[in-house]
Amino acid sequence: QVQLVESGGGLVQAGGSLRLSCVASGSIFIINVMGWYRQAPGKQRELVATIASGGGTKYADFVKGRFTIYRDRAKNTVYLEMNGLKPEDTDVYYCNVKQKRYIWESWYVIWGQGTPVTVSS
Repeated sequence: QVQLVESGGGLVQAGGSLRLSCVASGSIFIINVMGWYRQAPGKQRELVATIASGGGTKYADFVKGRFTIYRDRAKNTVYLEMNGLKPEDTDVYYCNVKQKRYIWESWYVIWGQGTPVTVSS
């Protein structure tokens, strides 16, 4: 069983920075993608950024140039460095891991409990 524990959310003024962390415990397979999503009340959860086991990254257009995702393989931890925060970035941010043992398998998806980020204007 894989468990995800997020930290780093909080209250920050517009233009400020935060770093989110997500530690994955348990069996992490070689083929995996770690990422961050966010969700506001009443809205769909949306992708923020992902990083694959091979190092490839993907970002939502609304965070390009402001957010950076990176991982520490030894610690099974993924980070989201958020700079230039805007009030519209206020959301609950969720860590996500999807993984599989073999390329032909379906993805096994795990979600964290979420960490709130509030950006004041």
